[in-house]
Amino acid sequence: MNSFIGTYECKADVKGRLMIPAVLKKQLAAALQDGFVLKRSVFQPCLELYPMSEWNTMMQKVNKLNRFKKKNNDFIRRFTAGVKIVEVDSAGRLLIPKDLISFSGITKQVVLASAVNIIEVWDKDKYEQAIDDAALDFADLAEEVMGQEDDANGIS
Repeated sequence: MNSFIGTYECKADVKGRLMIPAVLKKQLAAALQDGFVLKRSVFQPCLELYPMSEWNTMMQKVNKLNRFKKKNNDFIRRFTAGVKIVEVDSAGRLLIPKDLISFSGITKQVVLASAVNIIEVWDKDKYEQAIDDAALDFADLAEEVMGQEDDANGIS
């Protein structure tokens, strides 16, 4: 599993292309050959960029769902809605399809934010608002998510 680091700002042109910052492009180097999957986020008005290997791992999990349960079919349909295979071109640009630009509200200013093994693609104003909104209860959230058990490996 890849683990990406950093938050980067860039600009989208009128066609929806954005230049991947050099530091992030180095982190993505191993995945450039295989391409990426770009999809709508489940919880936020942003996009998620999966290296193909990470997408295949996710699809292995999804493929284990029993398709004879309606809620599983509904989930799969919604989870994969708008999914696109995308590549970084020779100039280092990523083209965001128009339907995904519309979903995410991306205008000109874009934030690429690492989210462990994927990259979130945000409109800058929406990203800043999401960070501001989350700051109010982050201490409680951190305790709830990460503080439930003492870890012998020393997470703190």
